Amino acid sequence: MRQRSLKLAPYLLVLIAAAAWAAWLGWDQHRDVHPDGSVTGPYEAWQVIGLVLTLLAPLYWAASRGHVVVASLGISAGLTAAAFYDWSDDASGLFVIGVGMVMMASLAATFALSALIASLTRAGRRNGPGPTAA
Repeated sequence: MRQRSLKLAPYLLVLIAAAAWAAWLGWDQHRDVHPDGSVTGPYEAWQVIGLVLTLLAPLYWAASRGHVVVASLGISAGLTAAAFYDWSDDASGLFVIGVGMVMMASLAATFALSALIASLTRAGRRNGPGPTAA
């Protein structure tokens, strides 16, 4: 049973990451024009922070079980696919650069964080439970 869940984990992480992108970023497609003429958006900082915080739970789930590569590749693939789908209507074709940046940044961040989580949880398991209160 454990082997089966490990085989499904990457696909589950891809779906979770893509769904999180859709929930946090997919609905906001309009840029904000300020009175001084500057343009920002389409995403606000709180949306990106929400996406990152949402993806911490599945990343921790996979990495704490020692699946650093699965955690990194699954979440990065989901974010990359979602960014590609979301931005592919850009007529200039420059969206591919943005998608590449999402891919590289998410791979670097998820790999570093999942390696840290795996290391910390492995050290915690090795040391065993702490002293119990009497």
